[in-house]
Amino acid sequence: MLNALVDAVTEAIYEEFGDGYDIHTDTVEQGLTEPCFSVRILKPTTNQFLGRRYFNTNLVAVQYFPQTYGDNAEINDVTERLLECLEYVSVSGVLTRGTDAEPHVEDGVLTVTLDYDYFVIRQGEEEDPFETITVKGGLT
Repeated sequence: MLNALVDAVTEAIYEEFGDGYDIHTDTVEQGLTEPCFSVRILKPTTNQFLGRRYFNTNLVAVQYFPQTYGDNAEINDVTERLLECLEYVSVSGVLTRGTDAEPHVEDGVLTVTLDYDYFVIRQGEEEDPFETITVKGGLT
């Protein structure tokens, strides 16, 4: 599911910004061509909720490296567009909402973090939640 989430986020960015921007999901050591995006999942967590049902929380970071360092107008424009296109993404055909969006700029790079939380049901043997009980008694 994590790769499906990354795919959904990159697809949403591509649909909004088009071919003029590279979108990286792996670390780029050298040769970064601006403008471009980087997408990473920072802190995935899974907590059992009930039976085979689990609640997944995923903090996703999208970084934008602008064409021109220090161009605040460019960063402001991209911030607005990112917040809009990442609010809802389709993860494996399921519309998933990004919440708690927090954009900030550091060293000329825009970083937007969002939480994508959802339930999953893990495959496994069906458990019968009921046991057999025999009641003996009568009315008096």
